[in-house]
Amino acid sequence: MPVFDLAEQPLRALNAALHASGGDNGRFEVLNPRGAHSVAVGVEHPCEIEVMGPVGYYCGGMNEAGEITVRGSAGPGLAENMMGGRVVVEGDASQYAGATGHGGLLVIRGSAASRCGISLKGLDIVVGGSIGHMSAFMAQSGRMVVLGDAGEALGDSIYEARIYVRGTVKSLGTDCIEKPMRDEHRAEVADLLEAAGIAADPADFRRYGSARKLYHFDVDHADAY
Repeated sequence: MPVFDLAEQPLRALNAALHASGGDNGRFEVLNPRGAHSVAVGVEHPCEIEVMGPVGYYCGGMNEAGEITVRGSAGPGLAENMMGGRVVVEGDASQYAGATGHGGLLVIRGSAASRCGISLKGLDIVVGGSIGHMSAFMAQSGRMVVLGDAGEALGDSIYEARIYVRGTVKSLGTDCIEKPMRDEHRAEVADLLEAAGIAADPADFRRYGSARKLYHFDVDHADAY
């Protein structure tokens, strides 16, 4: 198992090894990340990466096939533009976690700050704690499960992404409404919780999504644009 100690080796060496592995090296361990930026970005090949400590900006960005676990918290831009695989953070995440994510699963066992999942494009996000304001802004597709509370303007200008929140929602953004929870939605929440390794009752969640009033310009709704 390759071990990279970022107190002694440059970050470039780690990321170069991940990109060159071709999936041959099954597991990497990263020691002393000490808030380093861009740890394990652009991982194209299937492999496991365990980061033993907190990371800075853009950890797991553009991940395509890696199984990345962060034994700590993460800075802004966690798993930005993620394409596939899995990223798990055992602590909290800063702002815009999972932004523009296209696929895979992002699990944040703690809380996430503002703008979690903005412009979501297919990524699934499970947050064990709460999320900040403007989360899921312009989220186009994908799913978000939040076990805690949500801040102001949740789902502002949302398209077809689906949001499930167990706690309270401070306010909903433009064109985002609460929708009925049917059996199919409870089953969807159950599957996502199981995939994230988090125990909770799907019946405790409420569903939010688009009212579909802003897909096309309507002069009667001009004040909402």
